[in-house]
Amino acid sequence: MSYVKPAEFVQTMIDAGESKVFMSTRDTIIRGTMAGAILAIAVAVAITTAVQTGIPITGALVFPVGFVILNLMGFDLLTGVFALAPLALFEQRPGVTKTGVLRNWLLVALGNLIGAVSVAFLVALTFTMNFSMDPGAVGQVFIKASTARSLGFAEHGLNGWITVFVKGILCNWMVCLGVVGAMVSKSVSGKVLAMWFPIFIFFGLVFEHAVVNMYLFPLGMMLGAEFTIVDWLVWNQIPVTLGNLVGGLVFTGLALYATHGKTLPARNL
Repeated sequence: MSYVKPAEFVQTMIDAGESKVFMSTRDTIIRGTMAGAILAIAVAVAITTAVQTGIPITGALVFPVGFVILNLMGFDLLTGVFALAPLALFEQRPGVTKTGVLRNWLLVALGNLIGAVSVAFLVALTFTMNFSMDPGAVGQVFIKASTARSLGFAEHGLNGWITVFVKGILCNWMVCLGVVGAMVSKSVSGKVLAMWFPIFIFFGLVFEHAVVNMYLFPLGMMLGAEFTIVDWLVWNQIPVTLGNLVGGLVFTGLALYATHGKTLPARNL
């Protein structure tokens, strides 16, 4: 496995951020849609694995397969572009503006939402025999999880909101390390390993991911969970998205850029 040095992959991150800012609207939405759909399928297989084995951590072991697939196919998650797109702005690449970065974020988010909700509907259909019966064990887990991660946090008020926000930070710190992981190796096997580990950490610790939640909560509601769209947005989606922005941009993108993209001269001893 051929390893790429940090100074090299940080330049790759900047180049990737620039290309995403200038990507056409059609391509940005398509790539976002496919990323949201594939990640949603990965959540379904992860929860199914955990239920079938009775060992929750097994879900975290298999979940990264979706992240690996969507990255190898060149699809985009909002959580990933939170870290990459701004780097081209910081590097002052010609034509890259704040508006362009925000446009990229919004279009990717729209695509992710379309893909995640579409798969939620299809999965809900399969869990309920075309909505003609109650969901089984796996569906019940989705109902319980979506309720706990909305109304459960709402019960704690501001403390719940802050907790979700911090879970979002920690999540996207790991997720964006997975995005960068795909750049540290030139071989497919090396990319897969480098992506797998940080994604396993975030899922295993039950941190909060904006795109995963674009699937989890609509699916929960389709299966009969008793919370509202406002509950989902206020007590999860909004703080998680803000936390993901901080975690991806500050903890991963800016940290790597500051020390490998803008390295200071070595000290004279």
